[in-house]
Amino acid sequence: MTALVGPAAAGSNLLVTFERPVVALARVVGLALLSGGVAAFAGLLYRSYARQRIPEGLAVLVGLGAVGALLNTETALYQFLDSGTAVPSTGRALVNVAAFALGAVTAVAGGHVGTAVANAFAVSGAAELEGDLSRLVQAVGRFVAVELPASVEDIDGYDPVAPETKAVLAETTLRFPRGLTVAELRDRLVTRLRDDYGVGHVDVDLSADGTVSYLAVGGRAAGIGPTLPPGTVAAAVRADPAFSASPGDRVQVWRRPSPSTDSAAAEDTFDAAEGDSDAESAAASPGPQRVATAELRAAVGDVATLALDAADAAALDPDAAYRLVTLPTEERADREFSAQLRAADETVGAVVVTDDSPLAGAPVGGLAATVVAVRGADGVETLPARDRSIAAGDTLYLVGRPDLLRKVEAAAAGVSDAGEAAVADGESDVRETATDGERPADASGRTRRLG
Repeated sequence: MTALVGPAAAGSNLLVTFERPVVALARVVGLALLSGGVAAFAGLLYRSYARQRIPEGLAVLVGLGAVGALLNTETALYQFLDSGTAVPSTGRALVNVAAFALGAVTAVAGGHVGTAVANAFAVSGAAELEGDLSRLVQAVGRFVAVELPASVEDIDGYDPVAPETKAVLAETTLRFPRGLTVAELRDRLVTRLRDDYGVGHVDVDLSADGTVSYLAVGGRAAGIGPTLPPGTVAAAVRADPAFSASPGDRVQVWRRPSPSTDSAAAEDTFDAAEGDSDAESAAASPGPQRVATAELRAAVGDVATLALDAADAAALDPDAAYRLVTLPTEERADREFSAQLRAADETVGAVVVTDDSPLAGAPVGGLAATVVAVRGADGVETLPARDRSIAAGDTLYLVGRPDLLRKVEAAAAGVSDAGEAAVADGESDVRETATDGERPADASGRTRRLG
């Protein structure tokens, strides 16, 4: 029998291929299913690791790569075992082209199927999913997902956050980069809540696996009120501040003389005030009278906002016009500390140690918050030594974040499992600072914000 060569052989192979359409169709469908299956598996892994849907181009590349690898392996084995020609027949080439075309379509579909499977079932086998993946998959992926609890509380001592904001925060999932420590993740979470949701203060309990067991929020410190030290008020007066005066300058508030007052005497009095004029002599003179010493907070036109003692504010006349004399800068450490503390994350609180508290007998230096004073049976002891033992009935005045104060409060009230949480691992990150506030704590021992 004479073998066919050249175009005749090619036509014969093509004819054989189309004479067996079932075999050709099965080959095309099989290769397309292989492409879709590999793309589905790749989509599952991609979604599990990257927490994103696999791009269609990547799914097609992976799926057709598997088809190409199979065809190349088949050709190599055919050449090695049967010593066949390296050029495939026309019929086989047409079948392969059809398989690649259909395989591209099934690869796209397979990528979507893999993503859907990853959304429905966690790769780790966990029964409960967080968002699209289980907690284990999130930890090894590019992102860590943190789900906020369904109940968001208010922080004692701070203005409450709007109920609408708390409703938005409840059960919200926030994503953060992987590789963060628990402390870094907590800082990222607090910053995110402040920047994105307008929350001023955050009290959160974050476990090692990223689970939030407790969340409380407080209003953002706004306006001039939170920056005023105790015993100080803000008042707006009609005044003529110096041209170079700016917020923060200490000024003397002088009542302008009446139009009948001799202007030369008034100018002499103002010149004397720029030194260290005595209030009584100024009051006895026929010129302007010094009313108070204040801090300039703002000035718009002829209206100036002053921060001054409450007793001096009562002497201001709302219908009078004043002149402000700028004084040299004088540091007021107590007012500076009080103003900075009101704007900081830390706050001051007082707790009463009960008889059954696990803190009884513990040193004050071992608490998670800084103890600035202790009221005991012998009176008030400011800045106690770190080895000073805490006794039942002592009132502790603390400086720390709201979450630390809450833990110390629970331990002082006798909650046994709160003892370890109230004890610091090492040195407190809040500097020990003196304060003269000695306000009594509530009878229940709850933390009160002072100042």
